Amino acid sequence: MKFTRYNKTLTESSTKQLIRLNCLLSDRTRSHLFLDALHLFNQIHSSNHLRPDHYTLSTTLTACANIAPTSFGNQLHAFAINAGLKEYSHVSNSLLSFYAKSKDLSSVKRVFSEIENPDVYSWTTLLSASTKLGEVEYACQMFDEMPRRNLAVWNAMITGCAESGRHEIALNFFQRMHFLGVRYDNYAFASVLSLCNMELLDFGRQVHSMVVKTGFLARASVLNALVTMYFNCKNGFDAFLVFEEAGDEVPDPVTYNAMITGLVSTERAEEALIMFKDMQKFSLRPTELTFVSIMSSCSHIRIASQLHAQVARIGLENYTSIANATITMYASCGDLNAVSLVFERLKEKDTVSWNAMITSYAQNSWDRAAIFTYLQMQREGIEPDEFTMGSVLASSESLVVVEIIFGVALKKALILKIEVSNALLSAFCKHGEMKQACQVFNDMFPRNLISWNTLISGCHLNGLPMECLHLFSEIVSEGLMPNPFTLSIVLSVCASISALQQGKEIHTYILKSGLFSEISLGNALITLYAKCGMLHWSLKVFQKMTEKDTVSWNSIITAYAQHGKGKEAVHCFEMMQELGGVKPDNTTFNAVLSACSHSGLIDRGIEVFTSMIHTYGIEPTADHFSCIVDLLGRAGYLDEAEKLVKDRHVDVDSTVWWTLFSSCAAYGNVRLGRIAAGFLLETEKNNPMVYVLLSNIYASAENWEDSANVRKLMNKCGVLKQPGSSWIGS
Repeated sequence: MKFTRYNKTLTESSTKQLIRLNCLLSDRTRSHLFLDALHLFNQIHSSNHLRPDHYTLSTTLTACANIAPTSFGNQLHAFAINAGLKEYSHVSNSLLSFYAKSKDLSSVKRVFSEIENPDVYSWTTLLSASTKLGEVEYACQMFDEMPRRNLAVWNAMITGCAESGRHEIALNFFQRMHFLGVRYDNYAFASVLSLCNMELLDFGRQVHSMVVKTGFLARASVLNALVTMYFNCKNGFDAFLVFEEAGDEVPDPVTYNAMITGLVSTERAEEALIMFKDMQKFSLRPTELTFVSIMSSCSHIRIASQLHAQVARIGLENYTSIANATITMYASCGDLNAVSLVFERLKEKDTVSWNAMITSYAQNSWDRAAIFTYLQMQREGIEPDEFTMGSVLASSESLVVVEIIFGVALKKALILKIEVSNALLSAFCKHGEMKQACQVFNDMFPRNLISWNTLISGCHLNGLPMECLHLFSEIVSEGLMPNPFTLSIVLSVCASISALQQGKEIHTYILKSGLFSEISLGNALITLYAKCGMLHWSLKVFQKMTEKDTVSWNSIITAYAQHGKGKEAVHCFEMMQELGGVKPDNTTFNAVLSACSHSGLIDRGIEVFTSMIHTYGIEPTADHFSCIVDLLGRAGYLDEAEKLVKDRHVDVDSTVWWTLFSSCAAYGNVRLGRIAAGFLLETEKNNPMVYVLLSNIYASAENWEDSANVRKLMNKCGVLKQPGSSWIGS
């Protein structure tokens, strides 16, 4: 009798202890202490007087689903079968969830088939796993076989198809819900809105109307999806309307993050900063994503320092993603000392951290530092990825380093990544190694348009125009669609060799492809026709362009200048100023001054030069000085040209002195010619042309003695005049 009471007491005590341990197990799982939860299960399982029940098992399976190794979960599955606990719905559903998160679809199907009466959770898990893991057709078949469907099941299909890239099917399910009268919820709206791009903007607007009518605009997930959709469709105006329409219901960090990220993506950095400040006015704590987004758009060192200080104050400084964003931010501000300091203090560096450092050095032309960081990364045992390779190759000024990276890419099979192959292709082209570049290109499979553009650009850069045209023909014959960059390179090639016929063919292709609205192509066509002597065609292209930028105006002004149409070039420059919209730049003034110089428009040229300095605040370059000195020199105003050069409180380029020297020779100005020759001999002592031209100036003035002395000096210095040659036989 005593023994029976003892057993009963022991059983009651064990039950209470198991309930307490199950609660503790649940707490650890909810707190994401998954390994601790598994350790506790082992303690329960190994106990002599405790036996895990269905609650213990389902909770442990939930913890196990969030840890990568699946062996423990498989053991739990075996235990569930042996202990007869698999019949409990929450155990079988936990097994489904475990295998779904482990991406083991065959096990998901097997467990589901063994459930006698699957509930909504069972169906939802099966359909969600099937769609996300690529078996959409199977999921659709099972969906149609379901006896009853509720909203969660519809959402599983829509969300799963959206995540697996089957957007059309996801949209079809959304429309079926509408036809069948199934009421949408925030998950359905958010999923469908995330699929709407520029082509589906009208559909997105219709969904927006439904959101407003059904009152779901107040749900943060739907509001965020709408904001993101409009920004993705380059429609910031409507994104702001949605944000303002939500009014006081907005204060949610995720919504502000969506606005900040959208503004940054559309290059509206100042507005993103204002939104960041507004967020704090509502006492909303910035999140990790907030700082990563706002830092990516910051290029002002004062603001960068303030953001960094705020990160430290909140206690997010050691978050690796934020530290990586901080590195990139300081790099864009040009403060590489701050970049190094942040990197050194970062405790947990990932591949992105190392890539950010290498890229920072590369973008600021610290090539050796970039290479050193790459070597340090390897010593730390961090495997390089395609971004590492691209950054190192972009920064390398050494062909030896490029060849070493080529070897590493081959060894680690990174050459199979198209980004790495393209970076190698670009690096070999940059170093003039076209044979190597072609080898990389020929071994690439598949190639993308960037690959073709890189090789065409490399051929152009290395003086291989016919190869460029041949490659372009191959692109077209393979059915690829050249983009504006491809076409602008090929047009530049045609212009460089005056290939008018090929240029016209490309012009026709541009018109047929509907790409003429691209400003860069219009600009390239203006230059092509001008260099081929077809000024009237340059004008036709210019007049038909609906949008014109500074380069467009510069191109047509240069075209006039090249054809000796100085007055027309100046008139075009005046039109550019009158119409507004675009501002003249250095190239504009260089083209106008050159046109004035070649047409003898002295007064107009001086006016243009003066307006450049005083009206537009542009500091004259050596080319500008050369043009204005040439303008004055051609007209014989040598004293004015000399005064202009001497009044400049900067070092005058040798090009300017050569221009002045040539004018002195044309007008026989011995005094100024001697001065110009003196400056040129300081930098070009071994250039025979200086001696010959000065000797000729003396000879023109019948100063035979000085003329002879200059030639003697040339012989004494060992400077040899290049002998003339003729193609006419003697």
